[in-house]
Amino acid sequence: MSVSEQSAQPPAPLAGPGAEIAAGYAFDGAALDLGALLWDGVCHPDAPVRIPLTMLNRHGLVAGATGTGKTKTLQLIAEQLSGHGVPVFLADIKGDVSGISAPGADGEKVRERAAQVGQEWRGTGFPCEFYGLGGIGPGIPVRATVTGFGPVLLSKVLQLNKTQEQSLGLIFHYADSKGLELVDLKDLRAVVAFLVSDLGKAELKGIGGLSTATAGVILRSITAFEQQGAGGFFGEPEFDTAAFVRTAEDGRGIVSVLELPAVQDKPQLFSTFLMWMLADLFDDLPEVGDLEKPKLVFFFDEAHLLFNGASQAFLESITQTVRLIRSKGVGVFFVTQTPKDVPADVLGQLGNRVQHALRAFTPDDAKALKATVRTFPKSPYDLEEVLTGLGTGEAVVTVLSEKGAPTPVAATRLRAPESLMGPIDPAALDAAVKASPLYGRYAEAVDRESAYEKLTAEQLAAEAAALDAAAAKEAEKAQKQGEARAPQEKEEPSLAEQVVGSGIFKSLARSIGTQLGREISRSIFGTARRKR
Repeated sequence: MSVSEQSAQPPAPLAGPGAEIAAGYAFDGAALDLGALLWDGVCHPDAPVRIPLTMLNRHGLVAGATGTGKTKTLQLIAEQLSGHGVPVFLADIKGDVSGISAPGADGEKVRERAAQVGQEWRGTGFPCEFYGLGGIGPGIPVRATVTGFGPVLLSKVLQLNKTQEQSLGLIFHYADSKGLELVDLKDLRAVVAFLVSDLGKAELKGIGGLSTATAGVILRSITAFEQQGAGGFFGEPEFDTAAFVRTAEDGRGIVSVLELPAVQDKPQLFSTFLMWMLADLFDDLPEVGDLEKPKLVFFFDEAHLLFNGASQAFLESITQTVRLIRSKGVGVFFVTQTPKDVPADVLGQLGNRVQHALRAFTPDDAKALKATVRTFPKSPYDLEEVLTGLGTGEAVVTVLSEKGAPTPVAATRLRAPESLMGPIDPAALDAAVKASPLYGRYAEAVDRESAYEKLTAEQLAAEAAALDAAAAKEAEKAQKQGEARAPQEKEEPSLAEQVVGSGIFKSLARSIGTQLGREISRSIFGTARRKR
């Protein structure tokens, strides 16, 4: 008999292990209500299962098979965080979390669930902002400049080796020293191409140089990255991640929803955004230690898409970020199907666990079930039986107490979210995006003069100068040839001049002239010969 079926029995007073489990969730400070304890097949509304608000920056995991209610659990936690004034970030890969901005729909099932867990349910919408990566899909575009992204992070995303990473660092250094702004990927491509061209080969010789082979690898990696849809992510205006850490006028935390259904088949793009965003926040936020409530909590739905096919460098970056960002007051929750979807080094840092039902239909499923059970503290439950018998909206929970120790494992019937359990209408989503005060700032991409334009102009100027120099050289050559021909024309007269100037011509001319003169004289003076 399943836990869900057994829980229809009348409640009975808790005693023994059940009472000890309930006592483990009786916190003194502010806490989020997850639901009510299930013990011996009975739901106990007077034994709430909760998460201390102060422990939400210790990270967490929401896992379970498809259709078991993971996304609704994410929504339940997020809306309570907002109600406590904590900003929330949700990565909505399937496109079904936008309903958190609208009041939930009342109905028989909702009222029944609320009665079972002792919940005073009231339909409530929460303040939301909707974002999209570089203008892909609905939402305010989120962009980063290549310079802001940085060579170290970009080399990891492009999966470059150590030598290529160092060369990329030289490229960034050169661009910075020459005032060549790397705003988008065409800027980076232009600088790389320039540095291996005839004009630019000498630029990096003094600091190591850039080989044609390495430049080719970098250019091919950039092209492959663009094919993942990254082109629109890099550009201006660059998004200020401080916008994620905001509260509404009524004091509730703003829920930032990143709409990702258009890029769920492009995990590298999603991974890139995550790495940049967390790194940027980590750099900007001050060290705060343990707070009464976190500054920001992230939820990454369908986390297996984040880790599938990820490079070792990316996994190392995520592990380090998860380990260190807690001290900045930021919590991270991964939402996925099984704990094995999350790397062991990351999983070991997730102190808050909400595990929905798992299936054991295949040998691999059975193996995953046993592995999941081993990740929980010792428990009076038969966790293999419980995890395969949980109904939709039920989960096994263990969290960190206010003292930082794991709470007893508790089978839990979860509360119903108070916001809409499903996506809002596309027209309403579009209206919410355009009504945001951030829309006017980030909606339109700006393509100002940067490295690509400057290098293109410089190359055109160099080509024009080369043409001018060639033309001037040809003119000078022609002038010299003309000056060389002038003396030769005086020394070598033309054929007519040679004939006229010859002695024979002069003698003949004199003879003809004398004879002609005589004939003229005779004619004039009457001395002409008479004709016979």
